[in-house]
Amino acid sequence: MLTSQHSALLNSTVFLNDPSLETRYRQTKIVFTIGPATSSDEVLKQLIEEQVDICRLNMAHGDHAWTRATVRQVKRVCQETGRHIAILMDIKGPEIRTGDVGDPLYLEQGELFEFLMERSAERISPDGVRGVDVNYPGLANDVAVADRVLVDSGLIHMEVVTKQPDRIRCRVLIPGVLGNRRHINLPGVRVGLPSLTDKDRADIEVGLEEGVDFYALSFVRDAAAIEDLRSLLGASQSKARIIAKIEDQQGIANLDAIIEASDGVMVARGDLGIECPYEELPIIQHQIIKACIRKSRPVIVATHMLESMIEAPVPTRAEVSDVAHAVLEKADAIMLSGETTTGKYPVECVRVFKRIARRIESVHDDEPTRELALPTPKGKMLRSAVYLANDIQNSGIVVFSRSGYLVRMLSSLRPKVPIYAFTDIPALFRHLLILWGVEPFQMTFSENPEDTLGNALDYLKRRNWVTEGQHLVVISNALASGQVIDTLQIRTVQ
Repeated sequence: MLTSQHSALLNSTVFLNDPSLETRYRQTKIVFTIGPATSSDEVLKQLIEEQVDICRLNMAHGDHAWTRATVRQVKRVCQETGRHIAILMDIKGPEIRTGDVGDPLYLEQGELFEFLMERSAERISPDGVRGVDVNYPGLANDVAVADRVLVDSGLIHMEVVTKQPDRIRCRVLIPGVLGNRRHINLPGVRVGLPSLTDKDRADIEVGLEEGVDFYALSFVRDAAAIEDLRSLLGASQSKARIIAKIEDQQGIANLDAIIEASDGVMVARGDLGIECPYEELPIIQHQIIKACIRKSRPVIVATHMLESMIEAPVPTRAEVSDVAHAVLEKADAIMLSGETTTGKYPVECVRVFKRIARRIESVHDDEPTRELALPTPKGKMLRSAVYLANDIQNSGIVVFSRSGYLVRMLSSLRPKVPIYAFTDIPALFRHLLILWGVEPFQMTFSENPEDTLGNALDYLKRRNWVTEGQHLVVISNALASGQVIDTLQIRTVQ
């Protein structure tokens, strides 16, 4: 008996007068960030019915009471709509910020300015140089003379000219207005901050109590940061998945090891675009997406995808191209941030994502991923299944899983047909929601594999995912002479 499901596609706006795009299966998943603009039951229900897949909680802006209430609200609205989505907690992570300056300070080009390691320090030095305290006392130990210091999302550029244990002195290269508690980036500098702060640990504890499905770890510099979080989750016997956010040059340098250690990656283009030359960002995004597909890890492209739609009802042409580029590269998911937290048009943003994704997916090539290594006989069977399903008109792949491995491998092969993944584990059902091209369903498995398969096909037909006479490629187990063996079958929907 089926206990929950990811619902069928609803009608959407016709794009370029092509009616086939109205109901085309969408392979690229959508992550939205919940906030004031989407916190009502009415808007949240609209988003869920528009087929968002994952709800992101940004812990940089949320306290524990809000977190508990929001997780419970999302789960309740899912029950009411009959369509279930996953929840991702985005942990704030370590960061360096300036203290309060009172009235904003205008920093002129060529001016000297100091960052103070102690809050009690005088903000004007004996020789008249202004300064502000920072929240990281080890900053003076980490930077060197001639290092760049970028303040307020890179709007203000400085260069270190001298350093002392209690302060660093910089020269302003690009002027600007410095307000309170501005973020500091140090491109290429390895800082000694811990991977998890006390706030992060407290936030994770709330997530564990509320049953969060994914944790996105900010500013991941190496695989050790992932292992620290995994140990924390393991101590509570949590099966939640870890998404590594790549946001600086250290993360890029250790990319392969980070991908191996994580359960997925987010291309966090906000800080990444500050830490790296902006002309390198498209290349870095391309490399991360390809590396994740090659290593069979889901990848999310995030930040500034439809930024103008925070205020405007339609995207810019550049934004359409940016979203299309991520879909063309077959990223698993694309993400909305400010667009759905404080934006005026959150539901419209999701519809824009859907329109672009469906149109771009309609021109994808049909060749399965060649770079994915599948050396085992079972792996080769999966590749054969994709070739077979791609070659059969109006087909699909049906797979049963309790670990997620088969589903993840099939997704990484990027077939042109839907992957219908059935599991009897509620947590795994939600974990599968992030995977490209996968439509997961939770159902009770029978002791007889043939009965399980029959129930799955009946359900797909009943919910109009498939029609009578349609041929499906099925990866399943079968009993043969008392042994369970892996099988690749072609089944016709009756």
